[in-house]
Amino acid sequence: MAAEVLVLGGNFGGLTAAIDLKRRLDDEANVTVVSKANGFLFNPSLIWMPFGKRSIDDITFPLAPTFERRGVHFVHAAATAIDPDGKRVRAGGRDFDYDYLVVATGYVNDEDVVPGLGPDGNAESITTVWDAMRAAEAWERFAADPGPIVVAATQGAACFGAAYEFLLNAAHQVKRLGIRDRAPITFVTAEPFLGHFGIGGLTGGERMLKLFLDHLDIEAIPNMALEAVDEGAVRLADGRVLESRFSMVVPPFLGADVVRDSGLGNAKGFVDVHDTYQSAVDDDVYAVGVGAAVQAPWHTSYPIGVPKTGFPTETMAKTAAANIAARVRGEVSEERHAFGEIPAVCIMDAGNNGVLILGDHMLPPRRAAVMIPGPQVHLAKLAFERYFLWKSRNGLVQLP
Repeated sequence: MAAEVLVLGGNFGGLTAAIDLKRRLDDEANVTVVSKANGFLFNPSLIWMPFGKRSIDDITFPLAPTFERRGVHFVHAAATAIDPDGKRVRAGGRDFDYDYLVVATGYVNDEDVVPGLGPDGNAESITTVWDAMRAAEAWERFAADPGPIVVAATQGAACFGAAYEFLLNAAHQVKRLGIRDRAPITFVTAEPFLGHFGIGGLTGGERMLKLFLDHLDIEAIPNMALEAVDEGAVRLADGRVLESRFSMVVPPFLGADVVRDSGLGNAKGFVDVHDTYQSAVDDDVYAVGVGAAVQAPWHTSYPIGVPKTGFPTETMAKTAAANIAARVRGEVSEERHAFGEIPAVCIMDAGNNGVLILGDHMLPPRRAAVMIPGPQVHLAKLAFERYFLWKSRNGLVQLP
């Protein structure tokens, strides 16, 4: 009798885990994906949407055809309840039974961390497609009436790469528009130093980023929390007030409420996992991507998270798939990838420039790490976007 494998979420982690499971198990398992979104979103390209460089159609594709081609059943519905004891999920008014569950529910913004965030607040964000679309409207208004810009990554944030990318793209765009003299830019980050990135930093990274920002005449304020974002100003924890005509703030992430409420997740909705990405509280549940809890191996003046999107998410998903497949076949499940030992791979775009970030481990200690700047990195980011969308649309998750 075929095993029933249920995957919650259809983006990076969910798509990879589901298709890799079906590829490994074929008729030995029925794989079903339940997702509140009916399309795949290439999140790294959200940094370009506010500047009119991408539309939603450029960076999304429908999930159903991709899963259908790979023999995976797809259900467009939001999970509303998870019953780990009964091994059942409620979604779209239906119950889905499972033998193994993969939680790949991604994130939601924690907009309560600082007053003035959210769709009705005083700052834009780029962490969801709807945020990026609103930011595009705000940027258009800003371009017609420019003034100071504040880009920030708040206390508790983890997606520092997106903050840096938006910052550098904004600097490129105001120069291109000929309004740089009327748009001073300030960057505020809870990182203890520039280039920490939530992964402990890389050798020479702080110095390189300082040179980058100095060259672009961007004032940087690291190791700082936000007090509030008001209309026309950003208030810092040390009492300073920064005037701002356009504010873009990257907030912390939370996991899905349905995961937290099920008892599988911690207070923030993230699932504590072993190096197999198997839940620490339920052997038949796995969690991948942002939904998996990762503990930072350091203490900082202000809390910061660890980035889990992109390459780490794919690695987690493939590890979980390998272990579930082994268990379905009655084999010993031994695939392990400690999060901190996953390679660090990031292409940080800067408009017409960029920095390639490579490290043998996501978290220290590392034996090797390098940051390579140059315009070729911008071209590499464009090429990677096209490649990854093609790979994912065609369900070729076995490719790097």
